[in-house]
Amino acid sequence: MYDSILGAIEMGLIYAFMALGVYITFRILDFPDMTVDGSFTTGGAIAAMMITHGYSPWLATLCALGGGMAAGMCTGLLHTKGRINGLLSGILMMIALYSINLRILDNKPNVSLMGEDTLFSSINPLLVMPFVMLAVKLLMDLFLRTDLGLALRATGDNTRMIRSFGVNTDSTTILGISLANGMVALSGALIAQYSAFADSSMGIGMIVIGLASVIIGEAIFGAGTIFRATLAVVLGSIVYRIVVALALRVPWLKSSDLKLITAIIVIIALVFPSVQRFLKQKNTARKRSAELAKQALRSKRGGTADAKA
Repeated sequence: MYDSILGAIEMGLIYAFMALGVYITFRILDFPDMTVDGSFTTGGAIAAMMITHGYSPWLATLCALGGGMAAGMCTGLLHTKGRINGLLSGILMMIALYSINLRILDNKPNVSLMGEDTLFSSINPLLVMPFVMLAVKLLMDLFLRTDLGLALRATGDNTRMIRSFGVNTDSTTILGISLANGMVALSGALIAQYSAFADSSMGIGMIVIGLASVIIGEAIFGAGTIFRATLAVVLGSIVYRIVVALALRVPWLKSSDLKLITAIIVIIALVFPSVQRFLKQKNTARKRSAELAKQALRSKRGGTADAKA
């Protein structure tokens, strides 16, 4: 039990990179980016193939980041310059990446990293990843407070308004999607090295996992300032992996039920704020009704006393 929780925390910290990428497109840009399922595999595939060919795992991880950014840029170009619907452009790129990823993997379904030198060969993820994740989170917070970062946030909030100030919204959209998919590919590269293999189907359902992390984090920890929002996403990723690890320990659940568990967690996370808001409104209405009843009773008593006088 204890080991599974520690493993879930490690996985949550690595998947947090992907969750931050999904946060950029889903919350900041308000863009339904389906490229995530493909770019996650792209990162893992690039890292795995470079490591097996003798390259440094650090260089392989950086190249994976660049590969994810290139995939995101293609999606952004399809949407902004090709005038293709955002959702459709992401789906088209995701489909294209499936064949591209197989090419990167040399048409193999998976590539093993057993016995290879990876980032986690001599590093304990639980001791290092919290500091790496904190550094990336703070850098992202600083970037989103710069003029370019503010333009990126404004593009998602009100495209027409920020365009009227002379900002090229096509460029900011492409930048945001590229950055997001770079983070996703980085997560894929780290997961491949952590798991010691890369698979052509390792990215299936990643967009749902990323959304689950974002929604769970916002539901539990709230999302006010950028600092708090990104922190909530990171913690949401960890909470999600812990919940999954605990759910898989239930005797009648199997590892094949992982996608079902993910869907249920997302549904609960989506419904919970609505239920909470409904109960709060109901409680407020009940208190208001009680106050009005008391006021009516006091008025009635006052009227009765005046009549007797």
